[in-house]
Amino acid sequence: MYKVKDIIREIETFAPLPLQENFDNSGLQVGDVNQTATSALICLDVTEEVIDEAVSLGCNLILSHHPLIFKPLKKLTGSTYVERCVIKACQQNIVVYAAHTNMDNANGGVNFRLAELIGLQNVRVLSPQKNVLLKLVTFVPEAYTDVVRNALFSAGAGCIGNYDSCSYNLKGEGSFKANENCDPFCGEVGELHFESETRIETILPAYKKETLTQVLLSVHPYEEPAFDFYPLANTWDESGSGIVGELPVEEEESAFLMRIKDLFQVGCVKHSALRNKPVREVALCGGSGAFLIHEAIAYGADVFITGEAKYNDFYDVENRILLAVIGHYESEFHTKDIFYRLISKKMPNFALHFSNVNSNPVKYL
Repeated sequence: MYKVKDIIREIETFAPLPLQENFDNSGLQVGDVNQTATSALICLDVTEEVIDEAVSLGCNLILSHHPLIFKPLKKLTGSTYVERCVIKACQQNIVVYAAHTNMDNANGGVNFRLAELIGLQNVRVLSPQKNVLLKLVTFVPEAYTDVVRNALFSAGAGCIGNYDSCSYNLKGEGSFKANENCDPFCGEVGELHFESETRIETILPAYKKETLTQVLLSVHPYEEPAFDFYPLANTWDESGSGIVGELPVEEEESAFLMRIKDLFQVGCVKHSALRNKPVREVALCGGSGAFLIHEAIAYGADVFITGEAKYNDFYDVENRILLAVIGHYESEFHTKDIFYRLISKKMPNFALHFSNVNSNPVKYL
């Protein structure tokens, strides 16, 4: 039997909460994660109908893309659908969990799923996250270099693009003198000691700093290991907003837009003026992705697909790119597939249900 927290752990391993944007409220919304999970209902939005659906299916866990609680609740009177959902979830002992922009920014997340559906190749992040990498430097006695280095790699350090186990190693000599309160691994109390050591340098995402610190302290032989974390100005190409990729073959603009309309079951595709140029390089961002339009232009994409855009965005693109807006709900509908794949792969016997509730607040006449 799985606990609710076991299900959540799999999601957060794939899309860690620190990847979410500052404005977001991803994570646990309502409920006790220590209870046994009966089954889970996967949805895009949490509404009263979705909670009723979970009750009817016997699910005590709802996994949604959009957070139920986005703004702080100052009261709980049932005056809004959010308050009513919270009340009903508590009454029915249902846990509500959301993976929003952390799932957007994760490698293999929402935009990667869109790219997969469209059939893009050579997919990469359009706007990588900045200021989220650290360099760890530590000094290890030579005999323990492999032990410490491999432990750091196993904990998630040393990944650069398609390479893992990346480090720089420099042999040198360290010095220290232990006082009477020490039980030194090498050397004698009160005597200056010199030890042949290896300086290990490796890279890690900042959210893994605490984990890597604990691992380092657990395997390093010294009582007081010397180590430093340095912030890096590098972008992290493994995480960020939007996607760019290539179609296997060029497509005519109108035909491409019609394919997108059918593929995502869009009531209406809004687009800028056709440029009468073939489509090959595609940039996209599910949801409210218009903030990436200029990055898509700078990249040289032929088209940018997103869920929402403002009126002036269609003016601002001029003739530099084809802007296609397919609707927020439609652009993120297949996020449910990611939840399903993650959990069913690790927990094949756990019951998962896709919500049949159409929670799209936008209707097409």
